[in-house]
This record gives sequence, structure tokens and C-alpha cells, in this order.
Amino acid sequence: MKFILFLFATLLSLMHSKEVSAERPNILWLIAEDMSPHFRCYGEKTIQTPNVDMLAATGVLFERAFVTGPICSPSRSALITGMYQTSIGAHHHRSGVGTEKIRLPPEVQLVPQLFQQAGYHTSNGSYPAMRKGKTDYNFEFSPGIYDGTDWKNRQPGQPFFAQIQLFGGKIRDVASQLIDARRTLGSATSTQGLPLPPYYPRTQPILDDWSATLDAVRITDKHVGEIVERLRAEGILDHTVIFFISDHGVSHVRGKQFLYDEGTHIPFVVSGPGLPKGQRRQDLIEHIDMAAMSLTLAGVPLPMVMQARNPFAPDYQ
Repeated sequence: MKFILFLFATLLSLMHSKEVSAERPNILWLIAEDMSPHFRCYGEKTIQTPNVDMLAATGVLFERAFVTGPICSPSRSALITGMYQTSIGAHHHRSGVGTEKIRLPPEVQLVPQLFQQAGYHTSNGSYPAMRKGKTDYNFEFSPGIYDGTDWKNRQPGQPFFAQIQLFGGKIRDVASQLIDARRTLGSATSTQGLPLPPYYPRTQPILDDWSATLDAVRITDKHVGEIVERLRAEGILDHTVIFFISDHGVSHVRGKQFLYDEGTHIPFVVSGPGLPKGQRRQDLIEHIDMAAMSLTLAGVPLPMVMQARNPFAPDYQ
């Protein structure tokens, strides 16, 4: 009799576990490289960015989102831990890749680890080619924190935490048919009468570069739309929380590597089930807050040491 009761209790537990798993949303991070918020939904008038605009229209746009460091490895190290890079010794660009490795404090866990422990499938890929995605973490870490480069190999019904790395602003630095605006979008942004930020001189090299920058934004927007369409085709769009941010600002004068707005101010849009729609928030937030937001939305407890905060929390200030 006790054995039968034990089996019954176990069955109920498994059924409840499956229900909880089914209720947990997928979490998708779309991380563009080297990109300031030059999207239509952020006030850019020269180009159209319908896909990021749609995420903003169906979710929440943070107007005052900033990175805690305007260059790749410190910024990404902070994001993946939810910690200020200065608090974990990861603030010098790529100083953790030499002979003297940087090791995280034992109490600090990476966001993918926390998702894995909660039963999520974790992946880090790139787009358009879904191969291994950029990490650039400025410390030692186990590659096992990721189960793959794509969520397609997860178990049936298993929720996923996925990162997709987008070329973003780096597109303009690569001569390739893939990222040529005329071939990819059918047209390139004209330099004739092209508005420039007021701190740039109106010279032809600057106009050419700014045109390429805006085309990189347009192509990135196209890639976002293609990823969203994949989610829709797989029938999981309505069960996926999508974050769109960049790792820091555009690699331009007064941009990447510098503490001007162009280097630290980033796009930050989140859309998904249970979130407000069409909301624009003025909160001053940091990119690391995406870690706390993601874990909370998935029902994963935040580590006590995590410095990221959740702007959706009732007690958020």
C-alpha cells in the first residue's frame, strides 16, 4: 500500500513538474554588436526599422538604458553575471585571456548556469549563420554552460534560454554580399542630404560612414524580423520573451570605448507573454538588469550577490 501511495505521489509530482515547465517562458537574448539606439522607435527619422519597432509596440522600450562599460569584454562579462565588471575583476579589456587567468569569485554564477540548474536548455549562437556565438567573457568559464548553439536540440517541452549574437554595427566593417545593403535590402541609405549627429563634421568620408552605419541598423532590423518569424513558424513566439539590446554603442567618434552617450547608450526592448504592451519607460537602467529580469520572468531565484535589478519588480526604485 505504501509503495502504491509512493508511486501515486511520484506521478503527481512529475505531472506538476511538467505543468510548471510548460508554464515557464522561453527567454531569448538578441545581442547586437556595436550599436547605439538609432532605430525608428528611438527617434531615428532617416531609416525604417519595422521589426525592432514591432517588438517595442508589443512590449516595453527603455529609453534610458546604458551599459556599464563601452567595450566588448567588460560589458559582456558584466551582462552574463549580472555583476559590475569592477566587482569581479573583469574590467580590463580581454585581460583574462593571457597566462594569468581571471577567476570569478566562487559565489558568482553565470546566467546560463542558473538557467541550466532550473531545467532550461541553454544555447549561444550567431545569426545569420547559426554557429557558435561570441562570448568574450573576461574570465575563465566552462563551455558546458551552453548545451549548444541553437534551441532546436532541446528535449520536448523543455524551455530554453538562448542568446543570438548579431553582427550589428560591425556589419559596416565587412565587405560581403551578405551584408551589402543594396543586395540585402534592395537599396542603400543615400548620403544626399543625410542628417548627421551635430558633433560630426559634414565631410564625405563621415557621410559615407554614417550611411553605412544606418544600413547596418537596417540589416540588423531585418535579422531580428527573420528570427521572430522563425519563432512564429515553430509555434513558440507567444511563449517566448524576447530581449533586444547591444553590447555597447557604435564604433564611431565619441562612441565605442568612450563614455559619451554614443558609447554607452543602447537600445533595450523586451517583448513577450505577461509584459505590458507599447510601454515606454524613463527609468535609468543598466544592461546587466537584463539578467535579473530574465531570471525573474522564468521563475528562477536571483542569487543574493547579484547586483542586477529587475525593473518589473513591485519594489523597484
